[in-house]
Amino acid sequence: MKIKIKEAAQKFRKWSLYRLAKELNLPQQTVYSWANGRTQPAYENMDKLCDILGCEVSDLLEAEPVQKKLNIACG
Repeated sequence: MKIKIKEAAQKFRKWSLYRLAKELNLPQQTVYSWANGRTQPAYENMDKLCDILGCEVSDLLEAEPVQKKLNIACG
């Protein structure tokens, strides 16, 4: 599951990832790691993200297309 943090920050608040990190009171590196898919936020941080951005968890999640999963499984 990909987390669309950068897109959500821009869509809901017109914020950069840098600004989002400041608003969350988290290191910039942490938020960039989430945005780049290296790590995923813990549940409590997902709640913080939703509260600060004014969105739902579903707005942050992007399911991988089924076709891509099938290609990986078959390939």
